[in-house]
Amino acid sequence: MKREIIAICGPTAVGKTKYAIETAKHFNGEIVSCDSMQLYKYMDIGSAKPTAEEQAKVKHYLVDQIDPREMFSVAKYQKLAKEAIEEIFNKGKTPIIAGGTGLYLNSLLYDMDFSAPPMENEYRNRLYDDAERFGAEALHQRLKELDPDAAERIHPNNVKKVVRALEAAQAGNKVKNFATELRPCTDYTVKLIGLTRDRGELYERINLRVDILIEMGLIDEVKGLLDRGLSESDISMKGIGYKEIIGYCNHEYDLETAVNMVKKNTRRYAKRQLTWFKRYDDMKWFDISQYSSDEECLEDVFKWLEKK
Repeated sequence: MKREIIAICGPTAVGKTKYAIETAKHFNGEIVSCDSMQLYKYMDIGSAKPTAEEQAKVKHYLVDQIDPREMFSVAKYQKLAKEAIEEIFNKGKTPIIAGGTGLYLNSLLYDMDFSAPPMENEYRNRLYDDAERFGAEALHQRLKELDPDAAERIHPNNVKKVVRALEAAQAGNKVKNFATELRPCTDYTVKLIGLTRDRGELYERINLRVDILIEMGLIDEVKGLLDRGLSESDISMKGIGYKEIIGYCNHEYDLETAVNMVKKNTRRYAKRQLTWFKRYDDMKWFDISQYSSDEECLEDVFKWLEKK
């Protein structure tokens, strides 16, 4: 049996859900989510989770599965996602990886070693999570405070080296000046699809989506999570769209300010996502803005996948 997976990647609000569903239907596939927020239960609106109707079209894995009070890591994601991939292969179907969390995608593309002691892993995963949520610059600033020499030597965009340096600094050691290359995973072959849009159009879509999420009841969703005992200290509540609304619920600023913060932070996150995905040399990019319709773009996506 051909062990091949298809990954549909791109920034938030670009349209990954629709493209993943249509690709899964065309290639007899099922979808494995690669999104660090959509896997949480009770967080439907802020995570822009696929609707029940969308999930009914194609089976989805790793959506609405984890309690938001549970500590979750990329190591756990890798384990659950690979189990889902094997289940799909066993059905004779094609696994479609869909989402925008770069580190989660890395865990499926490369033989990432998660065999370090649990406490070390937990700290490392938290650092990668912070880089994903708040940006590489914020992580590099933390290194400047702990080990200025290492910060001087390591470029802010080299997140892996920054994380290694922070781990060393946390342990009271100075970082070694070395880098290890990631080896590609040999469990399957991967076809990488990257979706993008004109920046102005993408930002308009992001702003509109935030307005729609507010109309759908994001504030009540956040209040419900707070009532469940969650707080801003939980990793799940640090996601964009949740942390800003928590501030509003705590009377730190008004609703207009909160909404503008969500829009701004989402736009910045989209920019970081694009930077991450553009590191993959073998990713085939499709600029949806260059097409007259999604159907026209999908036609080219399918042609490329069938030819590749």
